[in-house]
Amino acid sequence: MNFDRKDYSNDQLLHLYQGLLKPRMIEEKMLILLRQGKVSKWFSGIGQEAISVGSTLALDEDEYILPLHRNLGVFTGRNVPLDRLFAQWQGKTTGYTKGRDRSFHFGTNEHHIVGMISHLGPQLAVAGGIALADLLDRRNKITVTYSGDGGASEGDFHEALNVAAVWQLPVIFIIENNGYGLSTPSREQFRFRYFIDKGPAYGMEAVQVDGNNVLEVYDTVRRLAEDLRQNPRPVLLEALTFRMRGHEEASGTKYVPQELFEEWAQKDPVQNYENWLMEQGILSETARHQFREKIKAEIEEGLRVADAVPMPTASLQEEIADMYRPFAAPDRAPAADAPATDKRFVDAISDGLRQSMEEYPELVLMGQDIADYGGVFKVTEGFVAQFGKERVRNTPLCESAIVGAGLGLSIKGKKAMVEMQFADFVTCGFNQIVNNLAKSHYRWGQNADVVVRMPTGAGSAAGPFHSQSNEAWFTHTPGLKVVYPSNPHDAKGLLCAAIEDPNPVMYFEHKMLYRSISGPVPDGYYTTPIGKAALIREGEELSIITYGMGVHWATALAAELNLDCDILDLRTLLPWDEEAVRQTVEKNGRVIILHEDTLTGGIGGELAAWIAEHCFESLDAPVQRVASLDTAIPFAPPLEKQFLPQQRLRETVEKLRNY
Repeated sequence: MNFDRKDYSNDQLLHLYQGLLKPRMIEEKMLILLRQGKVSKWFSGIGQEAISVGSTLALDEDEYILPLHRNLGVFTGRNVPLDRLFAQWQGKTTGYTKGRDRSFHFGTNEHHIVGMISHLGPQLAVAGGIALADLLDRRNKITVTYSGDGGASEGDFHEALNVAAVWQLPVIFIIENNGYGLSTPSREQFRFRYFIDKGPAYGMEAVQVDGNNVLEVYDTVRRLAEDLRQNPRPVLLEALTFRMRGHEEASGTKYVPQELFEEWAQKDPVQNYENWLMEQGILSETARHQFREKIKAEIEEGLRVADAVPMPTASLQEEIADMYRPFAAPDRAPAADAPATDKRFVDAISDGLRQSMEEYPELVLMGQDIADYGGVFKVTEGFVAQFGKERVRNTPLCESAIVGAGLGLSIKGKKAMVEMQFADFVTCGFNQIVNNLAKSHYRWGQNADVVVRMPTGAGSAAGPFHSQSNEAWFTHTPGLKVVYPSNPHDAKGLLCAAIEDPNPVMYFEHKMLYRSISGPVPDGYYTTPIGKAALIREGEELSIITYGMGVHWATALAAELNLDCDILDLRTLLPWDEEAVRQTVEKNGRVIILHEDTLTGGIGGELAAWIAEHCFESLDAPVQRVASLDTAIPFAPPLEKQFLPQQRLRETVEKLRNY
């Protein structure tokens, strides 16, 4: 192996050597502990250390890195304390996730590292969001993220690279091409030979390095970083390497031909670099021994401290509290005499979004066609003229990448609003929402300050892919908040509150309400509390608990039938207002739960179960659920009318009246 020292000093070369040696020695110790049952699982990076070590040491310490399983050198290169690192692997409270996640599934803003989730690809988009924040703040910084050759088959890889290229984000995407995705060889993963062939197709520079040559990796990343800080753009960097052990230790390596191990053993990144340093007279035998003894002592001390920490004691209160970032919403209610203007539902949303942009200069809007076009529903019409294209950003059709970028912006202290063109399309970003946004604070204390706006609902004969009510997908996901207003006043106030809240919020807005209803909306900025229901009609015959379009169906039917009933508008579905539900149930004893979502698995089932568990003695009749059919939403108006629950609501009211 050839090493070109260029103009690097002996001290720099030895610094790289120590950087290589430390993760190798930690791994060797971990493999012993694994066999002893003191570590539950291990993903080995032996043979690949030069990539993470070389790239990490080439960056400024405040530049973010997003590593994977085999990038231990990122953590040691950033001087993460070994006792905390070992405690993390042992599931101890002094680890970075309090025992809630394992391995390298954590981040630490102190060391500017954002760890992976098991789905491998999503961190690529998060890197793009971090880089975008640096661009917006005029900081000459870059971000580095890693993917294996197997993980690069995921759609997140394509989306992240595409967005980074379109937005010219200063990200180095390092592809560790080690020939296998677990046991699947490259020939069964892709048809091209090298990943650098992909770069030009994305309109980005692509560079290939010997991933086992730490000096080549270091020099290449250092040069690229210096250039990208001044001329922001993404670069694809392919590092050719080989994994000398199993994907994880339990999987073994029987699927790999022995001759490959023999070939790559001759290219060992640690041994070859050490030999070269000694041949050049840069490293003496005495110094080699001293380095090893120093690292060994550091490892043993780290293990001693970590081992002394007890396993976590489960705390119900702490577990529940840490699911969300604590947030005491200030009282921003409008004054009773505040000036108000009659506004349509869509205009109230636009008003709240515009005033939130004024209130929070760090807020960035992202979505398909939201800039000059103003969005398909014209919510952001005129925003570019007021706020500019840096903060009102058209996106490619890359829902996953854009949601991931929202988390990246959050890591750098910004707020993000992501508009789904239709709520149906959120499936393309589902993983980022339920596994990244929702779990981030619980896992390592990083909140996701992201609002996802969701134009939802049926009534316009738009068929199965533009009419779904999918809120129940998210009410089942701890870590998210779910908001669903029914009127213009709440539409503005709840949107402002959602943006103000530092936790991820799914904000549903019914398309059929956009231009069909209007009402008085305070002109100034205000918020409506998340988690509080509103009793919009009072009566003593029965109670209808609903939200969104259901409020209007219930109100119209109550007027038609002269129904003396409570109508409780939930407004927020996660968390929902238990006390308001309890009060109306205890008052009337007869309850209908109404929603446009399909019956099975809808939030009505959760409410009915809660009422049965907590308010059973107050009931005078069985709790009734009224919802849409358990089918996909049909296109033809007569079929859609049958699908929706209005007629069944009428029948259920009569049934409950006569019970």
